[in-house]
Parts: sequence; structure tokens; C-alpha cells
Amino acid sequence: MISTVYLLDANVFIEAAKRYYAFDLVPLFWAYLIDYADAGYIQSIDRVKKQLKRGNDDLAGWATGEFDSAFASTDEEDVIDAYTDIITWAQRHGQFSDRAKADFARTENADAWLVAYAKVNGCVIVTQEQPAPESKKIKIPDVSVQFNVAYVNTFEMLRELGVCLS
Repeated sequence: MISTVYLLDANVFIEAAKRYYAFDLVPLFWAYLIDYADAGYIQSIDRVKKQLKRGNDDLAGWATGEFDSAFASTDEEDVIDAYTDIITWAQRHGQFSDRAKADFARTENADAWLVAYAKVNGCVIVTQEQPAPESKKIKIPDVSVQFNVAYVNTFEMLRELGVCLS
């Protein structure tokens, strides 16, 4: 029995669509995402949806069509409070460059919102980003560790869900 809710980062969708799970090559991947979202095991957030819509491509259409109901709102007060804590932590962290801090805090950037939502709702973040604890850039896995939020990559999620694409 699956009890984990996986919260997908934009790069999971983008890399899959542009590379290894393109819509025309592996439509089963996209069908699984919809099925697991419908069952409550996979979701993302409204701010990731906004990023995907900017692509104005097949992925944008899929995100606003078949997957639309799987994007959760980040407008809840507890999510906003967690987001504020995350941004404050990043701004005070001397390791990160000023440019990285500014990018992380941009309203178009969903990363801090993703961690905030996962923290509040007990989700596991799915991202293709790799930890880089010495980096000047702010990476989701490093923020997740700081805020005690679990994360996995796409392939780990698929294995944990028991998905087989053959």
C-alpha cells in the first residue's frame, strides 16, 4: 500500500517531455502520472503549472488539460509561512551568491514554494536536481535537507510506485 504523496518539480516534467519520456515515445509514462495523480499519490503545485504553461508546447497543453487537477494551491497560510521561513533562511545563508538568492526569491521560481508545500503537507519532492551543498546556487535537495523534507528523483519515484514502462 502506497502512503507517500510525491510532489513533482517542473524539471521532472520538462526533462521527461524533452528527453527520455517524450509524449510520442513513451505515452505510458504520462498515463501513469495521470493515474497516480487521480489516486492521490502524485501532484505538483500551481507555481510549477505556471512554469510549464510558459513553454507553450505539448507539455503546457498536457499540464493544463489532463493533469490540471493535480496542481495544488500554495495560497494556504501555513504554506506561505513555510515559504517565508525558507526565503529568510536562504537570504541569511552566506554561502549563496546574491544572484542565486535573488533568483530563488523570484515569484516565477517555484522551488521555495515546492519545499514549503512539501514541508507543510508531508510530501516527498521529486526533482532531477542533485545535492550541491558547496554550491553558490540554491538547490532543492539542499533546501529540503535543511527543512527536513524528503526528496527523490524521477526514477526512484517510479520504482517506489512499482511502475514498469515496458
